[in-house]
Amino acid sequence: MAKTALITGITGQDGYYLSRLLLERGYRVAGLVPLHRQSSLAKLGSLASQIEVCAVDMRDSAALLAVVEQLQPQEIYNLAAPSFVPDSWQDPLGTLDLVTGTATRLLEAVRLAGLNTRFYQASSSEMFGQVDRSPQDENTPFRPMNPYAAAKLHAHWTMVHHRQRYGWFACSGILYNHESPRRPPNFVTRKVSLAAASIKLGLSDRLEMGNLDAKRDWGYAGDHVEAMWRMLQADEPEDYVIGTGQLHSVRELVATAFECVGLDWTRYVVVDPKFLRSDEHFYLVANPEKAKRQLNWEPQVSFEGLLEKMVLKDLERLQSAEVPSIAQIEQNS
Repeated sequence: MAKTALITGITGQDGYYLSRLLLERGYRVAGLVPLHRQSSLAKLGSLASQIEVCAVDMRDSAALLAVVEQLQPQEIYNLAAPSFVPDSWQDPLGTLDLVTGTATRLLEAVRLAGLNTRFYQASSSEMFGQVDRSPQDENTPFRPMNPYAAAKLHAHWTMVHHRQRYGWFACSGILYNHESPRRPPNFVTRKVSLAAASIKLGLSDRLEMGNLDAKRDWGYAGDHVEAMWRMLQADEPEDYVIGTGQLHSVRELVATAFECVGLDWTRYVVVDPKFLRSDEHFYLVANPEKAKRQLNWEPQVSFEGLLEKMVLKDLERLQSAEVPSIAQIEQNS
C-alpha cells in the first residue's frame, strides 16, 4: 500500500520538487493549500492533477486535525513559510503565525490523532544569522537577525520539544540557499538568469545589482528535497545542515549566468547602491558532512549546472508565444 505524504507550502518551489520526487516514488501526495491561495495551484503545472488538494485555513486547529485524521499520513513535510525573507519585516506577527503557528498546530494534530507520523520541519540557515564561524554545522549557535529567522527558530525548537517529550520521529533540515528555474524573480539568482536571457534576446540592455562581492552557499532545490526525504527514511530522527559547502560570490553568479548565453557580463551590469544590504559580510556556508555520512546525501547539480538550468529555462520562457515579455514572466512566477 502506498505511503501518504502531507505537504504544506506545496505550491512553492520546494513543494513542487518534493511532490515530484514523492510521486515518482509511488506516494499518495496531499497538499494543504490556504483558502485564499487556490489560484497558486497553477504553479504546479501537470503535477496538480496528481495531487490531492485540501483547502484549509492554516490558522484553524480543528480543520487541520480533521485533515490529518482523514488522510492518516505516514509523513508530513511542513514547508509553509513566506517565500521572501525581507518581506517578514513588513508583517512580523503574520510571519510568526504562518511559520511557528502552522508547525505547532500540525504537531498537535498528529498528537491528538494518535498517529506515528514522521514529521519534517523546514528550518533555515537564516537561523544562524550573525555567525562568528564558518562553515556552520548542527552545533553552531543560532543568532537570528530578522523576523523570518526568529519564526523559523521558534518552529524548529517546537519540533525538537515535541520529539523529546513524546519520543516522535520528528526532524528538521537546516537548509541553505537552494534555487531552481521555479524561483520568483525577486530572488537574486532568478533576477540574474532572467536578465541574462532577456539581454541575449535583445529585450533589455542592463542589469542593476548590489554588492557583487557578497557570497552565498547556493544549491539546487531538487537536490535539497532529496535530503528532506532521506531524513524521514533514516533509522533515527535527527536534524541536519543541508547545503553545498561552497561559497560563490554574486560576481561569479552573474558571470556564470551570462556565460551560458555567450555574453560578457561586464558590458551590461551596473551596481546600484539601493540594492546593497547591511548583512552581506556574514558568510553563511554549510558543513554538510553529517548528511553525507549518515544519509549518504550529496548535491548532484553543480553551481554551473544550476545556473545553466535557470538561464536556459528563462530563454525558453521568453521565446514562448505564451509568455512574450519579461513583465509577464515576472507576474506569472
